[in-house]
Amino acid sequence: MSDVPAGTTPKSAADTGDTLHVEHRDNGVVLIEIDRPPANALDLATRTRLEAVLDGIETDLSVRAVVLSGRGKSFCAGDDLREAMTRGEDALASLSQFGRLLDKIEALRVPVIAGVNGACVGGGLELALCCDVRVASEKAFFIGAGVNVGLMASVYRLPRLIGIAQAKAMLLTGLRTQAQTALTYGLVTAVHPHESLLDEALAIADRIASRAPLSVEATKRMVGQAFDLDPQEAATAIGREVAPLAKSDDHKAGVLAFVSREEPVFNRR
Repeated sequence: MSDVPAGTTPKSAADTGDTLHVEHRDNGVVLIEIDRPPANALDLATRTRLEAVLDGIETDLSVRAVVLSGRGKSFCAGDDLREAMTRGEDALASLSQFGRLLDKIEALRVPVIAGVNGACVGGGLELALCCDVRVASEKAFFIGAGVNVGLMASVYRLPRLIGIAQAKAMLLTGLRTQAQTALTYGLVTAVHPHESLLDEALAIADRIASRAPLSVEATKRMVGQAFDLDPQEAATAIGREVAPLAKSDDHKAGVLAFVSREEPVFNRR
C-alpha cells in the first residue's frame, strides 16, 4: 500500500486476481468489489486475497474509509458451498478462516461502508453486518441462510443490530427480507435506486474521509464496545480515548476552522 497522503490524485484500480477489484481513490477512500459470478460466493482463494487487502489497509495510514460492494446481481453469497463440499477434514478450519476474515473487517482501523447491491445471503449477510454502515439498492435482499444449509450464522451480530424479534424472524425462517423491510428493521440506513447505490456509498465514505481521522478511528472503537461496557467502564474507556484527541493538532485545526468558518484540513496528528 502507498503512503501517498489523502487528497492526492486518484490511484489507478488494481485487481487481485479476477475475483476481487480494489481501487484506491482520492481522499483516502478504497473501493473493494467482489466479482465472482453468479452469486459472488467467497472461495478460499478470494477470502485469502481479501484478508491481504485488509492487512494493507490497516497499516496504510493514508486510507481513511473503505467501501465494500459486489459486481453483478449479488453483494455476496457467503462461503462457496460447492468448494466446501470438497474440503473434507479441512471444512472446520475453512469456517474458522472465514470467521477471522469477518472479525478483521469489523475491527479494521477505518470505517467500512457496505454497498449492498443485490443478494446478501448467509455468510454474505454476516459480511455486511461486520461493516460499520450499510446502504442498499432497491434490488437488494437479505437471507439468514444458516437454517437452509444445516448451519448457523449471524446469531450474534444480527440481534445486536436489529433486535431479537426481527433477527429471529430472519434467522429461523431463512426467508428473504427485502430492502425496504431491512430499512424498517435498521439493518440498512438507506435504500437507493440501483444505479446510484455505489455513488451514494462512496459519498458516505468521502464524508467520513474528510473528518478528523484519529477521531473517526476512536469513535469507531468506542461505538463497537458500547453494548459491552457498564457506565463506569465506558467512562474510563472514553476518557482514555479523548485525552490524546484533546491534545491533537487535528483538534486545534477543527476548532480554528469552526471559529473562522472554514473547512478544516485534518492531517491525522
